[in-house]
Order: sequence, then C-alpha cells, then structure tokens
Amino acid sequence: MTLPAATLDHVVINARDDLDRAADIYTRLGFTLTERGYHSLGSMNHLAMFGTDYLELIALPKDATSGRLDLLTFPFGLNGLVFGSEDSAVTYAALQKAGLPFDPPVEFTRPVKYSGGQGDARFRTVRMKAGHVPYGRIYYCHHFTRDLVWRDEWRHHANGTVAVVRAIIVEPDPAKGAKLYADMFGKENVRDMKGGKTVVIGNSRFDIVTEAPRKAEFGDAVPEAEGRKAYMAGLTFRTVSVAKAARALQEGKIAGVVQTSGRLVVPAKQAVNAVLEFI
Repeated sequence: MTLPAATLDHVVINARDDLDRAADIYTRLGFTLTERGYHSLGSMNHLAMFGTDYLELIALPKDATSGRLDLLTFPFGLNGLVFGSEDSAVTYAALQKAGLPFDPPVEFTRPVKYSGGQGDARFRTVRMKAGHVPYGRIYYCHHFTRDLVWRDEWRHHANGTVAVVRAIIVEPDPAKGAKLYADMFGKENVRDMKGGKTVVIGNSRFDIVTEAPRKAEFGDAVPEAEGRKAYMAGLTFRTVSVAKAARALQEGKIAGVVQTSGRLVVPAKQAVNAVLEFI
C-alpha cells in the first residue's frame, strides 16, 4: 500500500473561545470569511477559501463544557496543518501499515448557507494521536461535499490571496521534526534548507527551522512562544498583487506592517499570534 499523497487541505488558526475577535481581525486583514459555522463536534469556525486550500479560524463557544475542549489547551495562533484525503479509510489503512500514530476516522457535519440555498457539509478526519507532535495538531480531512466548501462567492479577498504557499514551524531539531513527514509521505518530500528542513506539500511547503533563522527572517514580527520550544509560527500567502494586499491592510488599520520588495509581513500580535506574509 502506497503512502498518502502530500496535499494541503487547510491551515487552522486557534481562537480558543474568542472567535468574534479573530473574525474581526482577519476581516480587517482583507480576508472574506464565510458565515459562522457550527460543527456537530461542538466547535465553530469561519473559513477564508482560496483556490484549492483554505484558512480556518476555529474556536469553542465561551460557555462550552464539552466537545472540542482540547482547543483550550493550545495557545492562540497557528495550531493545525491539515492534509487532503480522497478516501479516509484508505488513508487510515496506509498510515496504520506504515506504523504511524493516527486515530481511526471520525465523521462530523456542519450546516452551510450559501447564495441560493443551504446544506450540510460532511467531513471525515484522520487525526494524529495527541502528544506525538509538540507544536499543534496534524490530520487529514476527507470532504464528502466539496461543493458546499469551495464556492467562488467565497474566493474573492480584498487582499488578493489565492493560496497558502508556506507554513513555518519552529523546532529545535529540524531533522527530527522532518522525519515525521518523511515517514508520512516519503523521504523525497523532505529537502535541506538553510537553518533546517523544508517539506513539499503539493503546491505548498512546510519550513521546519530553529529560532535563529525564524528571527532573522521576521524580526520583531514573530509570535509569542509562550514557553514552547516547538510551535507553528506563521503562514505565507500568495496574492495576485502585493499592492492590493497593502491597500487592504491599510484600510483595515493593521499596524506594524513591514513592506519590502515583493513582500508584506504582518506582525503576529496583529494576527492572533501568527506572523503572516503576503507575496
């Protein structure tokens, strides 16, 4: 049985129990967000949809006493990296055969309203067992109702974003951190880079680096580590126009944005503790 293909489905910003604040911030960052959705598992979200992937803001209701309480155990910020699966049963079987620590598939739903109708989006996820990754959550997502998730009415953003092209992971031992992805997708998906390793995930990549290169690249824009030695630090987005992204950030009154040739960086303190880059 072959290993699952490495494709990015979505990335997740954990808003803990303050989705209102996160939604306001990401709207001012220039993202078009879907209406608030409520999962049958107890969490709630907003999505920013792109071409073939998306950004999810996830949280629990403030008065939650059950459901996805694990979200409250993680700090604010980038918390989930999610791969695509066309068949969650096949994916799980391949991961089991490879000896990788994943839980059996779990199915859930979310009501969706869209222009001209409504329906129930249905998903099945295969999640890595808790405690095996120190920096957040890793899982696969199998979409049964893609037509209720990827809709053109949600793909137009004031900042011009069309794709997630990079996730940045801080890890004291990048080689050790990258071994997980080599086991999941194959050694050929992992490459050397200055200061660490990079993992090819479809049209995207995960850079696994130590603190030094992360600070060299982003300076004071970096997120608060909050005592963590390993954590997900931020995201790079592809935009149709850096100038368009700059206008959206200015109109959204986002402070501390740094612009250089072909690049915009939003400080983590302005984006729910995740540094954002637009290129």
